[in-house]
Amino acid sequence: MGDPITEYTTRLQQQEREIRSLSAEIESLKNPQNLSPSPRLDELRDENTKLKYRLNILKRGLQEERTTHCGKSMMNINLRLQEIFGEAIRASCPELDNPPLSVAPNQQAKFGDYQCNSAMAMAQMLKARGMKINPREIAEKIIQNLPDNELIQKTEIAGPGFINIHLKRTIVSKLLSNLLINGVQPPPLPSRKRVVVDFSSPNIAKEMHVGHLRSTIIGESMCRLFEFLGYDVVRLNHVGDWGTQFGMLIAHLQDKFPDYQTSSPPIGDLQAFYKESKKRFDEEEDFKKRAYQCVVRLQSKEPDFIKAWNLICDVSRREFQKVYDCLDIQIVERGESFYQDMMTKVVKEFEDKGLVELDEGRKIVFAPGQSIPLTVVKSDGGYTYDTSDLAALHHRLFTEKADIIIYVTDSGQATHFQVVFAAAQLIGWYNPQVTRVEHAGFGVVLGEDKKKFKTRSGDTVRLMDLLEEGLKRAMDKLKEKERDKVLTPEELTKAQRSVAFGCIKYADLSHNRINDYVFSFDKMLDDRGNTAAYLLYAFTRIRSIARLANIDEATLRKAAETSEVLLDHEKEWKLGKCILRFPEILQKILDDLLLHTLCDYLYELATTFTEFYDSCYCVEKDRQTGEVVKINMWRMLLCEATASIMAKCFDILGINPVGRM
Repeated sequence: MGDPITEYTTRLQQQEREIRSLSAEIESLKNPQNLSPSPRLDELRDENTKLKYRLNILKRGLQEERTTHCGKSMMNINLRLQEIFGEAIRASCPELDNPPLSVAPNQQAKFGDYQCNSAMAMAQMLKARGMKINPREIAEKIIQNLPDNELIQKTEIAGPGFINIHLKRTIVSKLLSNLLINGVQPPPLPSRKRVVVDFSSPNIAKEMHVGHLRSTIIGESMCRLFEFLGYDVVRLNHVGDWGTQFGMLIAHLQDKFPDYQTSSPPIGDLQAFYKESKKRFDEEEDFKKRAYQCVVRLQSKEPDFIKAWNLICDVSRREFQKVYDCLDIQIVERGESFYQDMMTKVVKEFEDKGLVELDEGRKIVFAPGQSIPLTVVKSDGGYTYDTSDLAALHHRLFTEKADIIIYVTDSGQATHFQVVFAAAQLIGWYNPQVTRVEHAGFGVVLGEDKKKFKTRSGDTVRLMDLLEEGLKRAMDKLKEKERDKVLTPEELTKAQRSVAFGCIKYADLSHNRINDYVFSFDKMLDDRGNTAAYLLYAFTRIRSIARLANIDEATLRKAAETSEVLLDHEKEWKLGKCILRFPEILQKILDDLLLHTLCDYLYELATTFTEFYDSCYCVEKDRQTGEVVKINMWRMLLCEATASIMAKCFDILGINPVGRM
């Protein structure tokens, strides 16, 4: 059996079409040229009245279905209000094509819960057409045309034409009960799309540094968001595992560990190994020639050279995995080497379509609207990053069959990707109206001196050193708060990892990724303000309220199924609405890929909960004995709903909260 809401909506649309058709026929029969009474006109009027009656029953049924059987999914209240106001706006001004639709949460509670600001923009559009209408009049017409709905209690017009919207408390209460019974479920997805996220992307034989930290954390969080919303997600690690640098690395490996074929060379510090080989490459002419020969033999896939290449890659992979294990990252490696055999075909396709130009021996492609070309073949016949990125994009579009492709790299690569995407559109690989291909760029990590984050000696900060420093500082913080005296050793270690890695991730994600941000352990470990330390402590406290009142999960579940969530106190109402904004927050991030919005929401939810908890007793105790005398179960349910949403936010951000801290 299908979804009842979808069935109702389909039937509703069909009946509305029939009414429009009959109304048009009635109008034609009213034509003054046809003055004689028509039995057909009376018949049609009769049929039209019956249809309108049935239509109203269907509308009421649909409203009832939405209210009582919200399904397991959470309702996006903002989106539903946009549907309601969209219908009213179109009915109010049918002469406007694409009238503006603006609905947002109200910033001040005294003005209502949401606000529609479309009337002013509509007045401007009508003025441009020579029709001067006061925005308040337009707002009046919008309100008159609002269809019957399950959400709106009342509306008011304020100022020049703002429409303040007050929600029905009963529907908010029902939506909260639905959340408690079914858990945090994503809004329904129209179709399950395939998403490829390209992130992390370190280079073989080089250490991962803070730049990779940003790409890794942001990319992982984006993947978790898409997965929660029901998309089919492919996480790709486009590692730099091919190119001329491998010639010098292999030549150096052969000199330093001649028996590398039979026993794995003890390359403890690959970074030092890389620096040694680079020094020889720059200073020794014979070594340089041999390095170039090694590149040719590697590209010809000679077994000895492939083995040497694999050994070097494996040493790096083990180092990368240590970082991924700490940060709980799931990713599939698909480096530049994977696309080597595809590049020739890609270049040929551009040539066959007459899109390649010769420039001093290079083969280049100019994409429309772009000031710089792509170099697809160098003058020595070799391929470039441009070629491998085109081959990777082709594979993701045609083999992976991705509907959405996101590249998470630093903002310095924005122009490069802009040109690659433009070239792919030029050759007809994808239509941006159908397939979303996007570069999600990010700023650099700065030290507390506001300069690029470096060690004291001026070297790039190794990522593992940074994570180990985080662990040490987190333990110091926990001991300073004497948590080592109340937690078991196992609980203390869990709390240490949760705080250390949670704080590093949150410090990054809570900043707008487009901007640079200052890395400061002191700020990120501060348990005041918008930090992971504060939020993790807040979450643990909320979870402990039911535990300290001896209320188990089964009792809470039964209460959710049988008790109404009362929202009479202003702080209960404020918290209830804040909890239910979760789906609209996710929708905004889906549109702009800016994850700091989720961090801002999480902090707002935690502070709104604190206001509620300070004003509304959840558990009432005897002042003398400390014994529990009354449990306000509806408030315990609000605690549970808050904790459920916070837990899902942490999950999307890749942060692991703990039961005790």
